[in-house]
Amino acid sequence: MVTAKETGDRYFTPEEYFAWEEQQLERHELIDGYVYAMAGGTRNHSDIAGNFLLIIKSHLRGKGCKTYTSDCRVNIFETSNFTYPDLSVTCDDRDRQSPFFITYPCLIVEVLSPATEAYDRGKKFDLYRRNPNLVDYVLASSEEMAIDIYQKNEGGDWLLRCYRAGDRVELRSIDLKVPIEQFYEDVDLSAPAVNTTAP
Repeated sequence: MVTAKETGDRYFTPEEYFAWEEQQLERHELIDGYVYAMAGGTRNHSDIAGNFLLIIKSHLRGKGCKTYTSDCRVNIFETSNFTYPDLSVTCDDRDRQSPFFITYPCLIVEVLSPATEAYDRGKKFDLYRRNPNLVDYVLASSEEMAIDIYQKNEGGDWLLRCYRAGDRVELRSIDLKVPIEQFYEDVDLSAPAVNTTAP
């Protein structure tokens, strides 16, 4: 969920980025040496991400996998790029080596907003799918009950699976099937996506 606007024209190495971001009030992604400020989210965005966390973390309890929120960076495989997905899961012991990021997620979840949907479906997916460990790339709408999953099959091909009301969502990476309604529990989809009224 990065904004389209660069925060500056300075080029950062990963080490400079980690040190610089510790001093910032906002989170930033590092793409091709440049930092991008993260966009703010809505209540629906937070509710949906929270539901994913509760369902997945409970399912994985005792299985040796780790579930991370949007505070954990993902290092794009074999690059110096770092992103902050809304949720990520890794079952790879190599991801216990760094306190700053993981590199080998099997599952990534992004909750979509109108401002970030094109990026999440396009360039961001292009970055993520380079990872040989990634099996499920989940895109959850914050405006309707709709989840699209780019899922890698055993032949290495990416297939798009679309889930709507009444469907059971399948996450092959963690062997989980749940009704889509659980991911949207207590989410008010009738609320406007943007509040233009001043506080």
